[in-house]
Amino acid sequence: MRIAILSRSSSLYSTRRLVEAAEARGHQADTIDTMRCYMNITSLRPSIHYKGNELGHYDAVIPRIGASVTFYGAAVVRQLEMMSVYCLNGSIAITRARDKLRSLQMLSKKGIGLPITGFAHSLDEIQDLIKMVGGTPLVIKFLEGTQGIGVILVETSKAARSVLEAFLGLKVNIMVQEYIKEANGKDIRCFVVGGKVVASMQRQAKSPEEFRSNLHRGGIAMPIEITAEERNMAIRSAQILGLNLAGIDIVRSDRGPLIMEVNASPGLEGIEKSTQVDVASEIIKFIESGMSEEGGSEQSKVKG
Repeated sequence: MRIAILSRSSSLYSTRRLVEAAEARGHQADTIDTMRCYMNITSLRPSIHYKGNELGHYDAVIPRIGASVTFYGAAVVRQLEMMSVYCLNGSIAITRARDKLRSLQMLSKKGIGLPITGFAHSLDEIQDLIKMVGGTPLVIKFLEGTQGIGVILVETSKAARSVLEAFLGLKVNIMVQEYIKEANGKDIRCFVVGGKVVASMQRQAKSPEEFRSNLHRGGIAMPIEITAEERNMAIRSAQILGLNLAGIDIVRSDRGPLIMEVNASPGLEGIEKSTQVDVASEIIKFIESGMSEEGGSEQSKVKG
């Protein structure tokens, strides 16, 4: 097979590992810079050009779409879908997962356990919004933040009101979430590929003062055995958003496991190094199985 990996850089760990895994299994793998793609949107024969030439045929595409290029990246994936190319994650699923509010609303509808989350537009509703999520301490999140950026822990009602007023006054889209104190700065990242959890790690914040466990924020990772309930929640969450590949973040609370976030382009470095699982190869194997089925490219299409 010819596999294209949509990524801004071939030197990134995840991109490099996917290329290595594909080539080790006898496939050609090329890194395509998402932002250098440009589209010819025409009837009957839509196409993509890349660095001055029409992009050649690929059997499958692995989108690695960063948060800062979501809109354009999703458009490129959508164009590939129009060209009947198998996309590991489809454009609709990618945009669903990237919008934290939309993804939580979809999970909520299906009864998935979530932290209490509030969303408002008016400054007049701040006090009730704080009360809605159980008061302080609480967490304020940017709707399109990533890697722990735009996640703020607020300790008092006065501080919460000041921060919320500042962000809402600047027209920044944020949501307010209850703080799960009993998690003690820990969460679990489950890596789902093709409806199976292939690896799981626990992430621990680097210090008692830091509540974010993201590895980019200095968090420490280690392998962990997850429960059957956590495994089922991770798989269902990926399926609800239409993702073949997903990183599902779970916290253990006093009322059971809660889904914090669903990631459509989860990084491979932390999970592979902490668990010693060859996740990149699991991704390639799943693509092989999808392509071997009749009409395999239809798997990347998700109803809106």
